[in-house]
Amino acid sequence: MPTRVLVVGVGNVLHGDDGFGVEVVKRLGKRSLPSGVDVAETGIGGIHLVHELMAGYDALVVVDAVDRDRPPGTVMVIDAEVIDVGELPVDERHDLLADMHLATPERALMVAKAAGVLPERTIIVGCQPAEVDTLGIGLTSAVNDAVARAVAEVERCVRELVPVHGSEP
Repeated sequence: MPTRVLVVGVGNVLHGDDGFGVEVVKRLGKRSLPSGVDVAETGIGGIHLVHELMAGYDALVVVDAVDRDRPPGTVMVIDAEVIDVGELPVDERHDLLADMHLATPERALMVAKAAGVLPERTIIVGCQPAEVDTLGIGLTSAVNDAVARAVAEVERCVRELVPVHGSEP
């Protein structure tokens, strides 16, 4: 059975570098990807990400601005570690999931896991932002320069996740 991979760009294009994931998937949408790879943009609507995953995927690649105290424009590939909310006390579960929009990818991934639709393999291709707190459209130059590197990383991840036809998985 072919591997199905969802590549999703998240972020708020009205907050500078937070629009990084959206820009990356916009560029990926113009490229040729293997059969079974879907590309979507969910913005800041985490529930939309959960809805996309309900179609059934074997792997997920999330593209987002990720603050890890690195120099702006640093591209990182991170294996996602998603909290199982079912193992938390009710009050902690409520605190984590109180945001009805699930505006952070972490919360959306927790809900997807709780709903049983989160693929076992979830990768984050992130970029250290320079500016996400100020209202404004457009990426800073360091993050804009990182978009092409992130596109290449997503394509590399997809090649690892989707076996080439005729080769061993």
